[in-house]
Amino acid sequence: MGFDFESPKKPDTKAWNHMESLYETGITFHSCGCTGPGYIPRDKNKLIEFLNEKKVIYVENLRFWTTRLEPKNESEKSKDWDKNSHFLFSLPREFTTGTKKKRYTDLKKAVEYWTERINEIDSRIIKITNKIRHS
Repeated sequence: MGFDFESPKKPDTKAWNHMESLYETGITFHSCGCTGPGYIPRDKNKLIEFLNEKKVIYVENLRFWTTRLEPKNESEKSKDWDKNSHFLFSLPREFTTGTKKKRYTDLKKAVEYWTERINEIDSRIIKITNKIRHS
């Protein structure tokens, strides 16, 4: 589970079931041990809420990349960078080619990337929701 994992007590089956849900949805306790693993939802409802919040961000990114028009000149690039840097930084570097001045992003790959992230979140939510119904 990771360096920052602190296991629940053995007889606490509710906590262990929650740990299983976290792990199955990709939330683990990996970090260097200095800053901790970040936010860890405390129950299944908070986990679903957390995943839905992430999904909203992913949908915003998908909308950005599906409607994106690459800037044509230096002035447009500067304005684009100021306005959209949070979207530009949220995409893995392998989707960007060229130099700093002549940077090009593969829009098709960007759209595919965010679509996959949204689908992953949806499948995690479905998995957790099904577990709640069967519990």
